[in-house]
This record gives sequence, structure tokens and C-alpha cells, in this order.
Amino acid sequence: MNAHPRTGLFGRPILTATIAVAALAGIGIGGVALANRDKSDPPQWQAGAAAAPPTVPKQRTPSSSPPREESTGDAISMSATGDIIMGSAPNKLPARNGDGFFDSVTDGLKSDFVMGNLEQPLTGDTGTSKCGSPPRANCFAFRSPPAYAKHLQEAGFQLLNTANNHSKDYGTQGYQNTVQALEGAGLKHTGAQDEITVVEVKGVKVAVVGFSPYAGANNLNNLEAARDVVKRAAGQADLVVVQVHMGAEGSDKTHVKPGSELFFGENRGDPKAFSHAVVDAGADVVIGHGPHVLRGMEFYKDRLIAYSLGNFAGGGKTLSSTGVLKYGAILHVSLQPDGTWAGGKVVSTYLNAAGVPTADENGKSRDLIADLSADDFGDTAAKIGEDGSISPPR
Repeated sequence: MNAHPRTGLFGRPILTATIAVAALAGIGIGGVALANRDKSDPPQWQAGAAAAPPTVPKQRTPSSSPPREESTGDAISMSATGDIIMGSAPNKLPARNGDGFFDSVTDGLKSDFVMGNLEQPLTGDTGTSKCGSPPRANCFAFRSPPAYAKHLQEAGFQLLNTANNHSKDYGTQGYQNTVQALEGAGLKHTGAQDEITVVEVKGVKVAVVGFSPYAGANNLNNLEAARDVVKRAAGQADLVVVQVHMGAEGSDKTHVKPGSELFFGENRGDPKAFSHAVVDAGADVVIGHGPHVLRGMEFYKDRLIAYSLGNFAGGGKTLSSTGVLKYGAILHVSLQPDGTWAGGKVVSTYLNAAGVPTADENGKSRDLIADLSADDFGDTAAKIGEDGSISPPR
């Protein structure tokens, strides 16, 4: 297959091809919520994917250069969210069994391709909760009924990332049940080690790859392996989206600082080094989540890096709805088929008292991201307009 095909069947329904789904066991067996984690849980990162045949990465335009003009065809729009927990069975489920859970934010999600980070399994009780029975103190295991996949589908989601520390809260069987529930609702997913999920959007092939520091997922702490899987993804598609669960958690973790971030003994990655490495390898946009707070955005080699989109949904009061922890954002990005920037926007959201995602007409998330971007990235910071529009620094 050519590294960057330019043709496609416009108007064709979205298709998917999942490449090398492997190592399902072990994804996301840490236990974190409300910026707390059971200190007795061991770190769950692993050595990363095996090497694959070399491919030629996309050429990157230096950020000081003018925008490229060789792109052809219409731009496609993509939207993405941070952490999604719809509830925690059996006692912390949303009202009306989740009906209408996403109603306030459905319009804000609309785009050609809608993604989210599903930070919980969709499963019944498998009898293998990572927290044990009775549950250990300060350990959090979430699950919602498999039927809740329909709520994601009705909200407009098309692909969910599962590379995070909660996707295996109920073991390998719980994870497999999640995959079955998503596929049964017509939803795509990505997150297992070596898994490259390719969808076709308006004739443009988009590869999505998920990373985290947990066994069974593409390892964000192994930069060589990360570059390799992104290069392979670039060989399968026109555009490459990286979904990554990275960074320490908590209300005091809004800033991106140099070096690796540790949280209760886990190496949650070096967000900046990882993000730059995957862009160098061919990623066209990097979408971060995991700290449970919003973080800033920057452009690196003309590619947007959103370091954390915060808490999007915490049904059943599973995530905090106070302070900076309550705020989330829907990221909109439009790209030409060759990766050229064609526009973007921040849509502000927050968790109401019940943890339901709610549109924020006051734009608090927009303002937080604008300030954090300027503080942390200076000359490379994304510019956030009063209308939420995103533009490169030049």
C-alpha cells in the first residue's frame, strides 16, 4: 500500500480495518479516579511492541516554514474528548439508565469523525474486579452495562480509545466484553498493543493508535516502539491520530513540565518528549487525556498537540465536579488529506453535580486552555480565540 494514497470513494460509509490486534491482556489495570490511586497496585507498563519492517515517515514541515500548499481534496473535521465514565454499576449509574446522558453536548461533538477516551469497561460483573471483594481502600473499579454502548453511539461517537488505566478494571473478560459491546453498537475502538485502527472518512483514510503506560497497550515510555507503530500507521493511511493516556493526575497537575511524570510509583510518561517523537514519526494530531484536568496545547512542526482534554463525563459522581477537575473540552480539528492544518476549535464543557457532561456557554475551558498554552509553551503555543478557534502561533 502506498504510504500516502490520495484517492478514495467520497461519500463511502466509514470502514475500518484493525491491524494486528494483540496482547489484549493487561490493558489499563491501574486504579485511578478523583486523582487517587491504590498505592498497593503495582506499575503496569511494559517493554513495548516488537519491531516491524521499516517504513518511510511523512516529511514534516518546520514550524517556521509557511503552510504547505500541495494538499488536495476537501478537509475533514474530527472531534475528540477526554475521559468518559458513564457510571459505575451497580449503585452509581446515571438517571434514566443513561438515556439522554450526552444530550447537552451532542451538538458540540458533531464532526466528520468523533472520538472519545472510554475510561471504563462495558461489562457485567466478571468476578475479577482489580480492587478485590470487598474492595480495597482508595481503589476504583468502574463498569457500566454493555447496553450503554448505545448511548455513545447515539451521542455521535464513532471510535473509542481503550488504552488507559481503567479498561481492564474487570479483567481480560471485562475488556473483551467491552470490545463486543462497542462493535455491537457499530463503534470502532483502538488501544491494544500493535493495534492500528483505520477508518475511511469522506474518502480519506485515518489511522488511530492508542498509547498508555500499561501492559497490553502501545507503550508511551518506549519511544522507539512508539515511533515504529506510528510509522506503520502512516503507511496505512493519509492521516494519523495518536490517542494517549499520559501524565500525573490531580488539580495541581495542569502544567506540562519537562521530564517524566510519576504518579504513585507509575511512570506516566514524558508528555512533551513522547508527543514530539510521534509527530516526528508521522502523527498529524496528538490527543492527550489522563491527568483529569485540562492542559495547554502547542504546535510542533505544524501539528497540534493537545496535552489533556480533562474530564468529559463522570456519571454517578465517579469523577469530581468541583474546581478545575470539573472542566473538560471537545477538541475540533480540521485537516487536509496531507495533514495540512485547516482549522480547529475548543468547545467548553463541564461536569454538573451528577457528573453529566454539560455545554458551558461561559467558555471557562477555553480560557483555561488559552492561559495554560501561553504559560507552558511560549512561542509554540496554540492561539485560542475568544470564539474558541485554534490557530498556529505564527
